[in-house]
Amino acid sequence: MAIIAVSGRKGGVGKSTVAGNLAGEFAAKGRSVLVLDADPQHSMAAWAAEGQGLLSRVVEKVAPTGDLRARARAAAKETDVVLIDTPPGDPEIAYQAALAADLVLLPCGPSPLDLFALKEALSLALKARAERRSKKPRVRFVPSRVVMSTNLGRTLASSLEQMGKKVLPPICLRVVVAEAVAQGLTVAEYAPGSPAHEEFRALAKAVEKILER
Repeated sequence: MAIIAVSGRKGGVGKSTVAGNLAGEFAAKGRSVLVLDADPQHSMAAWAAEGQGLLSRVVEKVAPTGDLRARARAAAKETDVVLIDTPPGDPEIAYQAALAADLVLLPCGPSPLDLFALKEALSLALKARAERRSKKPRVRFVPSRVVMSTNLGRTLASSLEQMGKKVLPPICLRVVVAEAVAQGLTVAEYAPGSPAHEEFRALAKAVEKILER
């Protein structure tokens, strides 16, 4: 059983995309999954409502005024993997998610503005670890919306490494990902075997190894 928070202080870096598609990959491995949509805009719930795929069955809205930490821990007693999709504009929700999580994933795009915002997200996760006096949550960076044909895309992983945390396999900017969202599906459901699917599969495998340790 594991709780994974997907966080960031800036919108548009792929938090919901990462959370939803990781849910798809873990479900494909036979694990029960739950996605807690803690963003007041409920983008994840809107994605799920577009189709009849996995997300339509596993996404749960969480009220901003609710006890996110308690809900996540209660869900983890009944579910193999709980993913928390946090909002960019509310550091308190991100902090509560980190207090509950075994692992915090911090997606980051190639823009310098994304890197600037990442520092604050990392600080929140480390603050939660200090409060817990634990090695948890572990924190990992996820290069997101990467265009490998650009210099910023090629150097993103090394830029993230300089911030002192391990970097997981990247997720590239691909049209098929947006198409899957428009259909209410994960990439695994919409385009199995595609390059985008293989990227999320590699990310899920890396996350699984961290959780096993």
